[in-house]
Amino acid sequence: MIRSRSERPAAAATRLADFALILKPRVMSLVVFTALVGLLLAPGAPDLATAVAAVVCVAVGAGAAGALNMWYDRDIDLVMTRTRKRPIPAGRMQPGLALAYGGTLAVGSVWGMATLVNGLAAGLLAVTILYYVLFYTMWLKRRTPQNIVIGGATGAFPPMIGWAAASGEFGLGALALFLIIFLWTPPHSWALALFGCRDYSRAGIPMMPVIAGEAATKRQILVYMALLIPASFLPVAIGMSSWLYGAAAAVLGALFLRHALKVYRDDSNAAARPMFKFSILYLFLIFVFLLLDSAFLTG
Repeated sequence: MIRSRSERPAAAATRLADFALILKPRVMSLVVFTALVGLLLAPGAPDLATAVAAVVCVAVGAGAAGALNMWYDRDIDLVMTRTRKRPIPAGRMQPGLALAYGGTLAVGSVWGMATLVNGLAAGLLAVTILYYVLFYTMWLKRRTPQNIVIGGATGAFPPMIGWAAASGEFGLGALALFLIIFLWTPPHSWALALFGCRDYSRAGIPMMPVIAGEAATKRQILVYMALLIPASFLPVAIGMSSWLYGAAAAVLGALFLRHALKVYRDDSNAAARPMFKFSILYLFLIFVFLLLDSAFLTG
């Protein structure tokens, strides 16, 4: 079938959009932001070119991991309502192209980080991509209801990468940022799993609500909330942040816990979607206030 001239630009625009969509841009944006915060909070001040290179490499690496995830998960994406319109299951992109695209970006991002920033940041970026693709996507996700708990480490690495890019080393501050995201991931992901339980069940993914049931999942959410809220005060405990961040963490933690309690008491799971949405705002604001507090301390 020959397309008319008016159809060709629209088809090209759709194809370009698919190359962006397969990188999971919404996930990428949060990854880049947390990496940037890690970079700005770390001791030492890299020059602007190095900082920009580090952020770009993190963005490309995160996008590569997203593309490789979509390549491998194309069978279950086709089954799930939430994901069936993605480029591969919708038939707009061939799996082989997605694999080559993601693989090239992955190698390029690590090479760029090693060449333009430093070896430690490049090593952490490589571990993050491999952990997400090989350990989480290809193994954990389809085998255990603890997939999110164990696999959550991959989403917690970006601020450590940013920290390493700026300072060339690890630090207690980097570990504190890692722990906040690591403990945030289960409540965030299980809220999504609660209102998307039928999708996960249909696709055969052993998410916690599918295997252990909704009641057990809600109890686990409260357990992780009980760990996350104290962990959110670690930056204050180690002297990285002051009362400004501490007050914000207390308010945000109380609001997040309120959502979790609503989910615990709600038999219909209607409260799970608002909790999921708030969880994204929570993490974003936690890191915003870490930056504001740092500016307050140094300004």
